[in-house]
Amino acid sequence: MTRVAVVGGGIGGLAVALFLGRRGHAVTVLERDGRRPGRDLDADFFDWRRPGVPQALQPHGLLAPVRTVLREEAPDVYDAMLRMGAGERNELEWFAERPPARPGDEDLITVQTRRIVLEAALHDAVHREPAVDVRLGEPAEGLVVDRHPGGGGVPRVTGVRSRSGRYDADLVLDAGGRRSPVPGWLAGAGCRDAVVENHRTGIAYFCRWYRLPPDGPRDPGRVKAGSVAAFAVGGVFPSDNGTFAVFLTVSTADPTRGALLDPEVFDRVARTFPAVAAWLDLRPEALSRVHAMGGLDNRWTGLSDAAGPVVTGLVGVGDAVTHTNPTMGQGVALALWAAQWVAGHASLAAADPEAFAAGYHHWAGRTLRPWFDVQVAMDRSNEARLAHPAHPAHPAGPTPGPSSGTGRDTARDAARDMAAVSACSWDDPVVMRARARIRHLVQPADQAYGTAEVRARVASWLAEHPDFTPGYDGPAREEWESAVGTRHATPRPDVT
Repeated sequence: MTRVAVVGGGIGGLAVALFLGRRGHAVTVLERDGRRPGRDLDADFFDWRRPGVPQALQPHGLLAPVRTVLREEAPDVYDAMLRMGAGERNELEWFAERPPARPGDEDLITVQTRRIVLEAALHDAVHREPAVDVRLGEPAEGLVVDRHPGGGGVPRVTGVRSRSGRYDADLVLDAGGRRSPVPGWLAGAGCRDAVVENHRTGIAYFCRWYRLPPDGPRDPGRVKAGSVAAFAVGGVFPSDNGTFAVFLTVSTADPTRGALLDPEVFDRVARTFPAVAAWLDLRPEALSRVHAMGGLDNRWTGLSDAAGPVVTGLVGVGDAVTHTNPTMGQGVALALWAAQWVAGHASLAAADPEAFAAGYHHWAGRTLRPWFDVQVAMDRSNEARLAHPAHPAHPAGPTPGPSSGTGRDTARDAARDMAAVSACSWDDPVVMRARARIRHLVQPADQAYGTAEVRARVASWLAEHPDFTPGYDGPAREEWESAVGTRHATPRPDVT
C-alpha cells in the first residue's frame, strides 16, 4: 500500500484519488473549496462562484479518452453521468445512413455534458471509497521536503502540510491546476526550478447557456456544430438535460469584443452564424448571462530537466502539468490519462521513487507533450487568422491536409488543402473518421490525413468539385458589426 497525498480536488485530483483508492492505496485529498457538488446540478453549475476555475462555466465536449478511462477504471462513475443526463454522440452520426463500422469507431464518442456532471459523479464515488479521505475546505499550505535523502541525491517530497497538521506520504500529487502553488513551494525549499514553457494566446471566448423547451425537439436536425467567419468562430455545444451552450471566439484585439457581454448583443451576433441560428430558432430559455474567458495561455510545467527529475516523491496531473487553451477540449482527457498512469504505477513510488519520477516524466513527454505542441501550433494559426484574416480556410487540423499535386508549398495552397479536407469530411465518412481520430486524440493530423485512402478520397472529392474555393459560412464583417450595433465598439478590460 502506498500513502498518497493529493493537492487539489478538481477533476484530476478526484479521479487519481479514486483510481488509487480502488487499487488499495491510502489517499488524502486536500481541497481549498468546501463545497461538494451534486445535489442540485443547475445551482452547482450556475450559482457556485469559482474564481480559480474559470473553465467550469465554459462548455465542454468530453473527448473519447474520458469515456474510455472511466469505463476502465470507474464504470460506476460513467454510468452515474449517463443517469444524470449526459449523452453520447459518435462523430459518424452526422451521416443520414450510418457507414459500416470499423475497429476503433467505438473510441470516437463525445460525451455531451456540463463539467459539473462529471464532478458530481466523481465526488459521489470518491466519498464512498473507504481508502480515500477527502478534506474539503482544507487547502494544502506547503510541502515537506527532504533535501538530502539518504545523505544526498535528488530532494524528495515526503508529505504535505495544511492548517490541521502534516500528512506524511510516499507520493504527493500536484493536482492544483494552472495556478498551482507547488512549483513555488519547491523553489522555496531550495529545489531546482520547474521547467515552465508558456505560450500566451490572443483568443477570447464568450458563451451563454440555454435550455430547450421540454415539449420540443432535442436538436435542430442535421446541422453542423459550428460556423466560421474570417475573424470569429461561432458554434453550439449540446449538453445534458436539454441544455446547450452557444460560444463565440474572437481575437483579443477585436474592438467589438466587449460588446458581446451584453446578452442581447450576444444573441444577435450569435444568430449571424448559421450553426447557432438553427439552435436558437428552437426557442430555448436563456439560463445565464454571457460568460467571458480571456488571458489564456498554453503552459507546460515539467518537474524534470536535462539533469533528471527536479524532485522525487512528487509529480503533477492535469493542468498542473499541461494547461491548454480549450480550443481542442483536451484538458480533461489528458488529466484522466495521467491519473490512470499514476494509479497503475503507484506501488513503485514507495519502492523506488527515482525510477517512478523518471518513468512518469518520460511517459508524460511521450504521451501528453505531443498534444500540448499540437495545441500551441493550432492556437498560433487561429490567433493569426482571427487577428489578420486573409485567405479563407475552415480549420481542419493543425497541419495541412493532403495535396494531390507537386511543388505546392504556398500558404494559399496549404489553406485550400486544409479547407478541402474539412469540406470533404462532411460528405465522406472515411475523411470524417480521420478528422474524428484527430479530435479524440487517437492520431495526429499528419497520420490521420496521411493515409492513402484519405488522400484518395480527398482527391476524388476535389475532382468532383473542380471550382472549390475556400470560403466562410459565418458573417461578413459588416453583418457582424451591424449585429453588434456599432462600428466603433471599444474593448472592456475584464475580457482581455
